Amino acid sequence: MRTVFLGTSDFAAAVLERLAASDHRPALVVTRPDRPRGRGRRLAAPPVADTARELGIELDQPESVNSDEARSRIAAAEPEAVCVCAFGALIREPLLSAHPMLNVHPSLLPRWRGAAPVERAIMAGDAETGVSIMRLVQELDAGPVALRAAESIAPDDTYGRLAPRLERIGGDLLVEALDRWPVDFEPQDDAAATYAEKIGPGDRLLDAARPAAELERTVRALHPHIGARVALASGEPLRVHEVAVADTAGPAAGTLFRRDGRLLLATAQGALDLRVVQPPGGRPMHAGDFLRGHDVPAA
Repeated sequence: MRTVFLGTSDFAAAVLERLAASDHRPALVVTRPDRPRGRGRRLAAPPVADTARELGIELDQPESVNSDEARSRIAAAEPEAVCVCAFGALIREPLLSAHPMLNVHPSLLPRWRGAAPVERAIMAGDAETGVSIMRLVQELDAGPVALRAAESIAPDDTYGRLAPRLERIGGDLLVEALDRWPVDFEPQDDAAATYAEKIGPGDRLLDAARPAAELERTVRALHPHIGARVALASGEPLRVHEVAVADTAGPAAGTLFRRDGRLLLATAQGALDLRVVQPPGGRPMHAGDFLRGHDVPAA
């Protein structure tokens, strides 16, 4: 089938690579404009833009995909299907109804509609997640589903380990849907829907009023692409890369303390063993190395 691909993120770039290797190679890729990124706020292209250039596929980066110019360029590619994955902007009428639209969403819809389904699934302690191929509609991730595939979440899975598996599933599932086109769609059960809100600054800061087991899942869900943090006594953020639930009790919740060579955070239920951390302006290091250079009270 002749396709156009809309996407922006690293996840979408991986799906684009799989689509481009199939019989449904896109005639056009549409992504977001270059934006300032990183500490230096230097202008950088979205991952999908870099991948499209590497693959030699025509690329468009409109300020709005819903503009007349952007819609005309998509129409000129004469797509039999428009494939969407982690585009990061709302697609509105009349574009929404102008072409058949297949969306690759990394969850088992209707669970975890929204911006951060992989992270929220890990945070919630879900035993499995997956990928759904759905028809795009005006309401957020609420369209009928054509295909689903499940993937187990291991107890030690981080986002960095789980996302590549979902990328492979998403690419394969999208190609399968196009191979089988036309496909049947099944409506979602709206009553069973849950929502994966975008990860904000508050999600990054480990709240010691919560149990240690929840905070351990949060660290895994945000590693390595976003990163969780705890506040040092100075108020500066200490980035946390790897943790475990500790088999020890601690002082008042929120206290950072050392015990038996370990760096620990007391929580409402148990303590969190901070195994790999990164001080402000520093590099990631094991807790023992951090403790040799920082004054953390024993408890």
